[in-house]
Amino acid sequence: MMTPSSTHDFDRTILREYDIRGIIGETLSAEDAYAIGRGFTTLAGDGAETICVGYDGRLSSPELEEAVVAGIMDAGATAIRVGLGPTPMLYYAVHTLEAAGGIMISGSHNPPEYNGFKMLTSAGSFFGADIQKLGEIAAAGNYRTGSGRQEIRHVFDDYVARMAVDYDGARDLKVAWDAGNGSAGRAMEVLCAKLPGEHILLNEKIDGTFPAHHPDPTMPENLEQLIRTVIDEGCDFGFAFDGDGDRIGMVDGQGRILWGDQLMVLLARDVLAAQPGATIIADVKASQALFDEIDRLGGVPLMGRTGHSLIKAKMKETGAPLAGEMSGHIFIADHYFGFDDALYAAVRLLGHVSRSGKSASELRDGLAQPVNTPEIRIPCSEERKFAVIVEVADRLRIAGAKVNDIDGVRVSTDDGWWLLRASNTQDALVARCEAQDDAGLDRLWAALVAQLEQSSIAAPDLST
Repeated sequence: MMTPSSTHDFDRTILREYDIRGIIGETLSAEDAYAIGRGFTTLAGDGAETICVGYDGRLSSPELEEAVVAGIMDAGATAIRVGLGPTPMLYYAVHTLEAAGGIMISGSHNPPEYNGFKMLTSAGSFFGADIQKLGEIAAAGNYRTGSGRQEIRHVFDDYVARMAVDYDGARDLKVAWDAGNGSAGRAMEVLCAKLPGEHILLNEKIDGTFPAHHPDPTMPENLEQLIRTVIDEGCDFGFAFDGDGDRIGMVDGQGRILWGDQLMVLLARDVLAAQPGATIIADVKASQALFDEIDRLGGVPLMGRTGHSLIKAKMKETGAPLAGEMSGHIFIADHYFGFDDALYAAVRLLGHVSRSGKSASELRDGLAQPVNTPEIRIPCSEERKFAVIVEVADRLRIAGAKVNDIDGVRVSTDDGWWLLRASNTQDALVARCEAQDDAGLDRLWAALVAQLEQSSIAAPDLST
């Protein structure tokens, strides 16, 4: 049992924009977890009677979960422990149990030595200023005090069954699924047993050391095992999931990657057929082809800031039934709850391909095919990265460039567009370019590099 402390100071590096994250034994400890549980419950208000708590498969997660529960109880609330599972299962518990909020202990897609906390309230996302306020409450020791209790609620079976209900395919398919040893593994296994067709499971055993590969499906090197399996076993396509099951990756039957904005095009076709004229949100890193396709289908495309908490807040504001990010967070409010659930997104994508009468490869070939760079991360200090964006934006305005500054700078030219933004999770700038041909892409990259050089930032050499 944790010993309550009157005040607590967090390492300054762990209170991030979207969540709290650090390295176990260095910047993150059980004492931090206790302060988070108690501080979050305090912020949730006097009427917050129940807080759900879940945890992922990392070796440090059980200890952190115990500490969070102690903090919630010392703030006078009931901690509802939903156990080991993917982050979306925790979100599901908050919604269906009508809890005041929830705390998920998860390091997401980060290396094994990391862990962290994702939080939400019944009112919506908990991020940014909310997280900073939690830090202030802990530092002042200005906690709510009480004598709460805990209870265990088994939501796993209901959660998996709810996802399976929305499968609407028309033909059986052969699909490979890779959980990456993350916390979605058991849910993936049980879900696949409920779905028709043939399913080949990879790395479904939850293992916080991630022995097969790093659990980030947006990195091509982490999809190599899935690609080999799809090709060798003659699968129609394959899915991959990150460490806590809120981000999805997909490859077609030829082993080619479908990126987050391409998956959004497929899902948008179904959503807009059911809800004509609906708003669909994608983050600033997404292809222009996605926004153009939403418009062509009769929807209202809306470009939003990158960040799962920011996207969810914008969905609530606009009533959008679908949103997504290049990072593989896909949020579906059409027939579902609107949170980012990679397994549920897989169910909907599986249904779409099955009903389409085409293979996943044919669907991919039918999408617009612009040329683009991957997401490029350029080292830049925490103190400098936001200032660089301001400098670049100022120069572009003086030059009369066509700039969208909703999140960094996204510059449109006759060749296409380029983006430069400050990462909210790393000491880095994030860059991306998209054009209709290689020559245009080279010109866009040169323009971006010129701006970096004027701010004394060294750009990577993409030719190597």
